Amino acid sequence: MPSLEVILAGSLLFSLTLYVLTGGADYGGGVWDLLAWGPRAKAQRDLIAKAIGPIWEANHVWLILVIVILFTGFPNAFAAIATALHIPLTLMLIGIVLRGSAFAFRTYDPKEEERRRWGHAFAIASLITPVLLGVTLGAIMSGEIRMENGYVTTGFVHSWFALFPFAVGVFALVMFAFLAAVYLTLETEDRDLREDFRKRAIVSGVAVGIMAITVFVLSEGGAPLMQSGLGENKLLLPLEIATVVLALGALILLWKRRFLIGAACAAAQVTLILWGWAIAQFPYLVVPDITVFNSAAPQATLRLLVSALFVGALLLFPSFYYLFRVFKSKPGPTD
Repeated sequence: MPSLEVILAGSLLFSLTLYVLTGGADYGGGVWDLLAWGPRAKAQRDLIAKAIGPIWEANHVWLILVIVILFTGFPNAFAAIATALHIPLTLMLIGIVLRGSAFAFRTYDPKEEERRRWGHAFAIASLITPVLLGVTLGAIMSGEIRMENGYVTTGFVHSWFALFPFAVGVFALVMFAFLAAVYLTLETEDRDLREDFRKRAIVSGVAVGIMAITVFVLSEGGAPLMQSGLGENKLLLPLEIATVVLALGALILLWKRRFLIGAACAAAQVTLILWGWAIAQFPYLVVPDITVFNSAAPQATLRLLVSALFVGALLLFPSFYYLFRVFKSKPGPTD
């Protein structure tokens, strides 16, 4: 049976995966809101608002869960990340708040001009925040955050203000945009709108592949431990092959307008990208000094946290099922 530390690390990864697949797609919707063009630009923005409006706040529960697990279960890792990366984390928090506020104000402001301004704020925040999230993850895997005697010895800028973390940030952005475009093909029965987002999904899907290769190449100097893990861990070879197959399958299915299966492949592709990164980096939470084991809280705390997660899951998952059944059960395009 896996140790409590491994169980909680798995819960951390699972929560991050769900946040990317749900909340990440919401950010991607903001990107397409910013890039809406053509005679159907307003219809595109209306579809995005209709798709994310009922669920975007609930999707943030997964990010909150990531923070709670990290803070409670791995306090040393949380302290290191919050200290060394407080600048991008603070900016990301501002972006999350600004994005949500702007989305709400755009919906209810009675003046057209003001709604347009709030729409720009929503879209720009949706563009910047995923980049900052990716920058944070890139810095964590880079090996530039160092600890000595329990204290962070890294400066507040050096670990994240570099080419590799920003490449991961752009990778996160295009991945979120890809998910959003794929999901939006399922949100409308209007053929023209569906075609608009089908084309965006294919273009952004190609961009995901380009950025994946770019990040891997840059990791030789920017995150050598992660690159060696990707190349040497035998468990990752079938996962990497499956990721490539799913990526190609998603593009082919979108090309053939098999939207439902294409969306499933896209979600599975993004999931395997995250899991591949986690397996390559394991057991490190912050490369190269902080692992799942040397940063864990006392066993009594871990046991209580695992119990709380189990009880919480009994309430959370049925609630999410009900939420999505209420707001996402309308018939859409079929294969």
